[in-house]
Amino acid sequence: MGTDNRMNTLPTIDLIVLAIYLLAVVILGCWFVRRSGTTDEFMAAGRSLPGWAVGLSIFGTYLSSNTFIGVPGKAVNGNWNFFVFSLSIPIAAWIASRVFIPFYRNSGAISAYEHLERRFGKWARNYAAICYLLTQVARIATILFGVSLALTALTGWPQEWVIVLAGILIALYTVMGGIEAVIWTDVVQSIVLTVGAVLVLFLVITGMPGGLSQTIEVAQAHGKFSLGSFSGSLIESTFWVVLIYGIFINLNNFGIDQSFVQRYHTARSEREAKKSIWLGAWLYLPVSAVFFFIGTALFAFYTVHPDQIAEMRREIAIEKLDQKDAPIDEEYIQAELNNVGVADLGDDAFPNFIVTQMPPGISGLLIAALIAAAMSSVDTSLNSSATIFLSDFYRQYLNPETNESTSMRVLYVATLVMAGIGTGAALMMMGTESILATWWKLSGVFAGGMLGLFLLGLFARASTQIGAVTGVVFGVLVICWLSLTPMLATNDAVPSWMINHLNANLTIAIGTLTIFGCGRFVSYWTKRSGNGHSSEEMKERKITR
Repeated sequence: MGTDNRMNTLPTIDLIVLAIYLLAVVILGCWFVRRSGTTDEFMAAGRSLPGWAVGLSIFGTYLSSNTFIGVPGKAVNGNWNFFVFSLSIPIAAWIASRVFIPFYRNSGAISAYEHLERRFGKWARNYAAICYLLTQVARIATILFGVSLALTALTGWPQEWVIVLAGILIALYTVMGGIEAVIWTDVVQSIVLTVGAVLVLFLVITGMPGGLSQTIEVAQAHGKFSLGSFSGSLIESTFWVVLIYGIFINLNNFGIDQSFVQRYHTARSEREAKKSIWLGAWLYLPVSAVFFFIGTALFAFYTVHPDQIAEMRREIAIEKLDQKDAPIDEEYIQAELNNVGVADLGDDAFPNFIVTQMPPGISGLLIAALIAAAMSSVDTSLNSSATIFLSDFYRQYLNPETNESTSMRVLYVATLVMAGIGTGAALMMMGTESILATWWKLSGVFAGGMLGLFLLGLFARASTQIGAVTGVVFGVLVICWLSLTPMLATNDAVPSWMINHLNANLTIAIGTLTIFGCGRFVSYWTKRSGNGHSSEEMKERKITR
């Protein structure tokens, strides 16, 4: 295959395919306008959806542009170590089906954090809700940034324009159709994305002179199928470190993430809600493997066809020289090219293949699949964030007696505001090397602060408010130490013993266990000394009075 000159220019057929897809999504959102006129319909779809549709929506939420671009990028510059994250999802799904879904379905509360107020007071509800909103800002930002990487390479449009236009489009149909539009568009987008991924994998493998056997041979020679070291190291990204991260982050997803909790309520029964969890989990496992194999196959493809990435290698070399403050002239560029290999392509590998190797029409379908990946996650974040703002803040502090029309306006405004903030954060992320690594770090920081409090409230019934507050304070301090001190590693003024050298993916596990353990310990000693009481005991005293 020779290098195509279509870089930054899309044939008319691709533009037509892309336009048809985007128009169909907007029309679908408009279709549900008439069915999202109340807060219950906007936030819970009237609690009437089948489990298979909710499951495909959960699956689509997992498949964001972080997966579409970031996972192949990780496989190109590394191996299958991050696939271990996918292996942890069925474990979390089993716990969710037995514990979390019955808990939330029986509570009836649309907010995932209302029960924290009953356990520990308003501060706990506010704290978790704020952490969630910060997480969604980070999620929206990384997803919009990810989709902009590909679309800029494919279309030549300025990256800033892509981010802004994508944010506006997703906010538009999310506002119009509510959670039902989100779920049904997720169903369509999940199918488009999966078909697109399988098609790309087929085309990459067929582009190899020796087909699948050569792809596997090249990949094995470079250790691309490794799941990581099985050592006990907590510094490197070993198999066990990623597995621990996966278990904790997916417990957070299934247990306290408003995006998932809201979907439990949209299902027409508890049984259907449980089906949705298992469908989403078992679909994501093989499809994520497809994306990892795409990255592995791209590595093999560009190793066999180095001429296809000559221009990309040159651009990377220039970027490295710029980072080193070295002169940008031909002599230095040629010298730096010796240090640039296929593994340095990272997140750019997949977009480059689409734009240079795909036949007209297919590129449009794959661009649509990429946009579908972004839409299926961002729309979820926008709808759930608006729900949190209405339920946990507006109705609690600004207007407890709000009527339906006012509540709907609040939901619309909150959706648009969240889209604006997320878009702004995406613009600030421009230049990030790995969107997947960035997202994992950010989600670990914010989720670690929520999950520990949630588990404390759910499984430690004797915990006290003093214990919960103390646990959160110590937990947040530990999370700050874990996430911030590595930035000071090059500062000789800071003693090495003060700097965290543990792998960043352990932040959520350590933060969660700190909050839970410290909360239980303080609760035990305050109760023993007679200075603290559990929330259940406080309720009993009020009733007695």
